[in-house]
Amino acid sequence: MGGKQSRGFSSKELNEGSVRQRSKSSSRDGQPSLSSAAERFRKHTTVHFGYNTLSLAMRALVETPSELWELREVQKLNLSMNCLSSLPPALGALDNLVILNLWGNNLSSLPVEISLLKKLRVLFACRNRLSEVPEELGRCTRLEVLSLANNQITGLPNSLGAMHNLTKLNLSHNRIVHIPTCVYSMKGLVFLQLACNRLETIADQIQDLVNLKILIVEGNSIHSLPKTLCFLESLELLNVDFNDLQNVPVELYLLSRLGRLACHPMDKGLHIIHNPLLKPIKEVLQGGLSALYNYLKPT
Repeated sequence: MGGKQSRGFSSKELNEGSVRQRSKSSSRDGQPSLSSAAERFRKHTTVHFGYNTLSLAMRALVETPSELWELREVQKLNLSMNCLSSLPPALGALDNLVILNLWGNNLSSLPVEISLLKKLRVLFACRNRLSEVPEELGRCTRLEVLSLANNQITGLPNSLGAMHNLTKLNLSHNRIVHIPTCVYSMKGLVFLQLACNRLETIADQIQDLVNLKILIVEGNSIHSLPKTLCFLESLELLNVDFNDLQNVPVELYLLSRLGRLACHPMDKGLHIIHNPLLKPIKEVLQGGLSALYNYLKPT
């Protein structure tokens, strides 16, 4: 802060620089040294919220400059809103990465070398063209936040079940028919977003996510809710808007932290509009959540 601001890289420099510098990366003893282009990248790193940060967002990059992977000290890397269709295996060299933002590119896959990023805690790979996730991602067991929204994903590898530190998982706007089995092993989940997929059911194993506070499954084709969902005592927001629900489990009254019927998408409470609810549930809901609970509670 308060220091002299250096000129940013132009898109042309970023896309051509790596070719120009490739032949200048050897030291006198024949061992690899930090190239001059890599040194220029280093000058553009900043400390942001305690992380060594490099942002190359919105630079029209079609490929990543090879010198980037020399900067092992980078902890937060932003490559969002470019034109990247792939990432090289060299990504694994940045083994100090804590936050990686790949949002808004054209990525059809992630390199298996992502498994080498053992310190990674946040991965944003939303708004790409991913149809699958590499099994090796499951080795990033320190991940706390994972966003794969707005892709073409149909499932996740079972290896991701090892992500016991994961608290937030966003899989919205994909092509998922069944909640991936590995999700039920992510016992630390607090936030689970599955809106706008192709879900028809929720498995009984949902009860295993005992720390879950927010569950969003709006915009699917879910026709019933398992009663085990009602055992998630920490649940504060349940969004089942725009599904095919005709009824609700009688145990729903156990979800005491929902508190009210909600309308705004992120308001805490129960979101249940635009479902073909049968009588008398539809009429009871006009009295609010307390009326519904009173109706469901056993006499």
